[in-house]
Amino acid sequence: MSLRRLWALVLKEVRQLRRDRMTLGMILGIPMLQLVLFGYAINLNLRGLDAAVADQANTAGSRALVMDMLATGVVTPVAEAKTPAELMALLRGGRISVGIVIPPDFERRRVEGRELAQVLVDGSDTVVQDAAVQLAQVPVAPVPPRPPGSGEIRSGPGQVSVVALYNPERRSAVNIVPGLIGVILTMTMVMFTAVAIVRERERGNIELLIATPISRTELMVGKVLPYIGIGLLQVTVVLLLGLWLFQVPIRGSVLDVYLASGLLILASLTLGLLISTRARTQFQSTQLTMFVFLPSLLLSGFMFPFAGMPKLAQWIAELLPLTHFLRLIRGVMLRGAGLAEMWPEVLALLAFTVVMMLLAISQFRKRLD
Repeated sequence: MSLRRLWALVLKEVRQLRRDRMTLGMILGIPMLQLVLFGYAINLNLRGLDAAVADQANTAGSRALVMDMLATGVVTPVAEAKTPAELMALLRGGRISVGIVIPPDFERRRVEGRELAQVLVDGSDTVVQDAAVQLAQVPVAPVPPRPPGSGEIRSGPGQVSVVALYNPERRSAVNIVPGLIGVILTMTMVMFTAVAIVRERERGNIELLIATPISRTELMVGKVLPYIGIGLLQVTVVLLLGLWLFQVPIRGSVLDVYLASGLLILASLTLGLLISTRARTQFQSTQLTMFVFLPSLLLSGFMFPFAGMPKLAQWIAELLPLTHFLRLIRGVMLRGAGLAEMWPEVLALLAFTVVMMLLAISQFRKRLD
């Protein structure tokens, strides 16, 4: 072995990396991104869960109990409800994670020492379920002393109960398997189209495409369509395995599951196309794909609860298609909701797809330079 030749090869690789600004940026960008995401955005101590209160008693005692629950910081009211049925509709549509029910006979229950309130929790996420248990530990204000002979006053523990909906067995697979559909689709669909244009350029086929009368829009759409069927096949495989191996329920419409998956497939494919128009080599396209996939995995709510992230991280997560898909797929499969009930998430995925496709079309040029 010649140390001189070895040193020359090392210098050649260093110079090549120095010229490749995208690779150099990824070398520094990925560690910085991981540090920020894990150190700043990831928080398992949940606060500010979206909640609604149905106070059917509306007495001084019931209002005091609700204020004590809100004072814990675990929940934040974001919607109004008058009945338990309205709370259930909000939970099913994904607008809230926690619902607090105060019965009309609150004062009588307080005197008799019976259950005073129920906390309804979207138990599909076990971390949210654990955080909501803190509401059951809120102390109840004592009943004022009563005159002698007016009856016995009883009190006891367990006056606030927590009811976990949609996943009473607390099985992690119920929450993870629907999310895996989104993770698998995001990783594979973005990867497939991220190398689409780059592969044509590296194989020398780009000259043939330039010579054909096909337009930029037709080329972009043609690159996307073949992979839609592949994505739907992946969805079918995950659903069947999830049902067979983990007994994950599908409480909503199977058609809604495929429609929601189709929206994510289109969003991921168009994002991959945009990457493909900017990358010059397949190695660069793979780097950019991982740079996009990592925040999607960590900020979307798949691995860590969305409510535990700082506001800045939540704003960034709202730009990622996987965030909106997870809300859709868990709403359909676990809560039995329809896509119409979660229309903001549907619109977000459609808007993302349109924007990414327009950017990909505008960035592609039918020329060699």
